[in-house]
Order: sequence, then C-alpha cells, then structure tokens
Amino acid sequence: MGMVEIRRCSFCNEEIEPGTGKMLVMKNGTIYYFCSSKCEKNFELKRLPRKLKWITKK
Repeated sequence: MGMVEIRRCSFCNEEIEPGTGKMLVMKNGTIYYFCSSKCEKNFELKRLPRKLKWITKK
C-alpha cells in the first residue's frame, strides 16, 4: 500500500482530507485544489486570500 498524498487548498492553504474537495484543471494544464465551494467561488471571483479575515495565516 502506498502513502496517501496530502493536498492543500490552492486558495486558503488548508489540508484537504483524502476523498474530499474538488480539483480544477485549466486549459493550460494548471491544476488547482479546493477544500470547499467557498474557496472555489472566491478564487473564481479573483479575490486575494491575504485580504480575507477568515483565512488563517500559516
């Protein structure tokens, strides 16, 4: 058995549990992972994570 790859949300940088979340693949081949629809929507609206208060600073 292999080790499970730990992925991080491309927007808020939280760890994503295996079997959850969403993956977005752009036409140019760039892959983005999201932990929730909230992060996905904010990414699509081109919001900056550093300006949002609900994102924890790590």
